Amino acid sequence: MSDTNAGSPQRYLRTPEAARHLSLSPRTLEKHRIYGTGPEYSKLGGRIVYAMDDLNAWAKLGKKKSTSDPGIGTVLPAKRHPPLPYAGKERR
Repeated sequence: MSDTNAGSPQRYLRTPEAARHLSLSPRTLEKHRIYGTGPEYSKLGGRIVYAMDDLNAWAKLGKKKSTSDPGIGTVLPAKRHPPLPYAGKERR
């Protein structure tokens, strides 16, 4: 089965369209961006845009087969989280 988008240029979505694609509110996606828990984004001039591939990859992190399935990653809630240790040491 071939990808119908192969060879097509990358498609970018602004926050409202990206949120709709993920079935989230734009405000939730903004919070994810602020707290660093969301998909990767680019800033083009003053505009925030999301690549479709990055949105789909982030959503795939939360993919599970059952409630006991650890999955391949975790999609954190859109809230502040404690800093992760840096190379085994606390950051200053």
